[in-house]
Amino acid sequence: MKLVYKYSIVFVLGFIVVYLITPLIIKLAKKWNFVDNPCARKIHKEAVPLMGGLAVFFGFFILTLFVIATNLHALNFRLLGYLAGAILIVFVGLWDDHRGMKPLPKLLGQLMSCLLFIFSSNVLETMGPIWLSLPLILLWMIGLMNAFNFLDNMDGVLAGMSGILGLGFYAISFLTKTPDIAPLTNIIGLMSMAFAGSVLGFLPFNFNPARIFLGDAGSMFIGYFLSTMGILSGNLMVTSKSNHIWLLIPVLLLSFAIFDITLVSYTRRRDGRRISQGGKDHSTHRIGNATGSTKVTAVFVYIINIILVLATILVLQMNSEILLVFSTLLFAIVFIFLGKKLDQIPVVITKNQLKNIECKD
Repeated sequence: MKLVYKYSIVFVLGFIVVYLITPLIIKLAKKWNFVDNPCARKIHKEAVPLMGGLAVFFGFFILTLFVIATNLHALNFRLLGYLAGAILIVFVGLWDDHRGMKPLPKLLGQLMSCLLFIFSSNVLETMGPIWLSLPLILLWMIGLMNAFNFLDNMDGVLAGMSGILGLGFYAISFLTKTPDIAPLTNIIGLMSMAFAGSVLGFLPFNFNPARIFLGDAGSMFIGYFLSTMGILSGNLMVTSKSNHIWLLIPVLLLSFAIFDITLVSYTRRRDGRRISQGGKDHSTHRIGNATGSTKVTAVFVYIINIILVLATILVLQMNSEILLVFSTLLFAIVFIFLGKKLDQIPVVITKNQLKNIECKD
């Protein structure tokens, strides 16, 4: 069987597994009172089950075992380290969802999951001197974990866009594959398809009106996966192109998430509000206020990320460093313009950003 068919099988199985187990997860979350209660900064008015991240991770994990069992990829130290980091971040997220965590322990959990990935994957070897590459990789991973955690604020937005981005990383692996780097491109492609199938299998239950939320376990796992795929893809590009400028590929692909956390951080700091506290002032909230529809907002975000995937594919097809730099700068300008427009849309400033009022992220 051709490898491309096996990619398709992994995607379809991931979708089916998560689609079938999510109703069970919903029942368990309600039974165990594992729910997200409404408060001032949140949109939903009733308690909603919070264990969606466990369903997504379970689908991804099962399909990864399938990849190993069918000899599509060997079980090795790198893969074990990768899965250990993923399991740890899911555990941290589940604990935060159910019990709540202070920022510092949560950050330490994120840091430990990053280090498990970094020192098992050997990505530092091709990313430059360790004194520079290590802090940059940690900033990239922890920053994106929190960026995607921030974006999990509206029904269906994060699940849909992360599925699109997962397919984008599959496209990168497919378009850059050569015999010399085939093992790395194969595992990136297979894991990306397993991930995309899993989150898209979850989407029907998460699209507005959501029956279950991803929770921090889901959003941080998504951040872990997409940030690590960004690093592995960047490493892949540097190896195949022999030029560090190709590290811009994952930056281009994930630029909407970078845009949202930048917009939120800038506006909150400018207005004297606390950056770490959740609120209704994200790009998605502003788009939602302008459109008056959660569904339209989700579709709008999907379209933006589809455009980013297509732009990434075009750059790879053209094999042009000039086009890569131009595209990255162009989208940066577009997002700056969009940010200025969104900044003019009125948002609700919740009390937890101004006073010491508890409302768990």
